[in-house]
Amino acid sequence: MSMQAKQFREQVVRPALALVAMESPAAEALLMGTAAQESGMGRHLKQVGGGPALGVFQMEPATYRDIWENFLNHQPATLQRVRGWWPTLPLPERMITDLMLAAVMCRIHYRRVREPLPAAEDLPGLARYWKKHYNTLLGAGTEAEFIHNWHRYVEEKV
Repeated sequence: MSMQAKQFREQVVRPALALVAMESPAAEALLMGTAAQESGMGRHLKQVGGGPALGVFQMEPATYRDIWENFLNHQPATLQRVRGWWPTLPLPERMITDLMLAAVMCRIHYRRVREPLPAAEDLPGLARYWKKHYNTLLGAGTEAEFIHNWHRYVEEKV
């Protein structure tokens, strides 16, 4: 069973973006699409098939550690905001149970990219950005899957 997108957006994604002062409609849309694609909006909290990816955004522990060790240490304002919630470095496995931590780490992962975010309403652009910068060219996911999962899990049903 997946999480309800509206609640996830309002109760997790928006507060996480505010915590790190990285709010924007584009960032919000990208995180929602990433959660939909990576875990079916929370259907899988550990990588299917026994891989290392964890949490609703399916971040690998190596990426998680790299963010803490090689990015946040050079971003004092963001590090201070993050340390306000997590004074000591949480284990990567905490992303399974701590949705706020998982969302913050996903946003910071995307923040490391120099390329600007696509517009919030540019679904193909969001899919391309996710594929290039999150799933990578070596990853099994596709832009078409991202778009399909956006419609399945994120898009408001009327």
